[in-house]
Amino acid sequence: MSLVLSDVVLTYPDGDRRLTALDRVSLEVAPGEFTAVVGPSGSGKSSLLAVAATLQTPDSGRVLVGGQDAGALNDKQRTALRRDRIGIVFQQSNLLASLTALEQLQAVAHLRGENPRTAAPRAQSLLASVGLTDGKQHRRPHQLSGGERQRVNIARALFAEPSVLLVDEPTSALDHERGEQIVGLLAGITREHGTATVMVTHDKAQLSAADRVLEMVDGRLS
Repeated sequence: MSLVLSDVVLTYPDGDRRLTALDRVSLEVAPGEFTAVVGPSGSGKSSLLAVAATLQTPDSGRVLVGGQDAGALNDKQRTALRRDRIGIVFQQSNLLASLTALEQLQAVAHLRGENPRTAAPRAQSLLASVGLTDGKQHRRPHQLSGGERQRVNIARALFAEPSVLLVDEPTSALDHERGEQIVGLLAGITREHGTATVMVTHDKAQLSAADRVLEMVDGRLS
């Protein structure tokens, strides 16, 4: 399995008590599997992604990414694991306003210690694979539609060839048609790249492309 969460508990302080965000959550996602997690606001979906991304350390339980136990790693090792094995598609694209779509991916190459120029062909290929052609790879974020910005966001998350892809509410700022296109694109990318993909969403109308749909309520996954 590319991603395994085993009996994960996560709590937050709340005055003189603690709130349980994740209540003994277990999840396994295989390479090439597209799993959707639905649930209302406050149900624990964002906490699930944060723990799976190794951005948050659970109170108890295990998180394995590509067979590596994230809990056994130090901060530097977890950062390297996240950089090399985990792609994250945030709800907001967080693209740099001054950079073109191509340069957004080249910036990732630079952060990874790669030469941005030699990384350009791979970046262009990734952008083409998400449907950004005909010069759109040379446009800045304000020159792209919301759906196109999300496509750049997805290509950027795929640049390091991650084994795990975590997607947070990718259709929240899109209309139904563009949202459907993005979810279909994620499903296709999951199979093409063999990623273990987890998408959290509150939109139950966009689930037909998922291999599996799980529901989160009050921190429990079913």
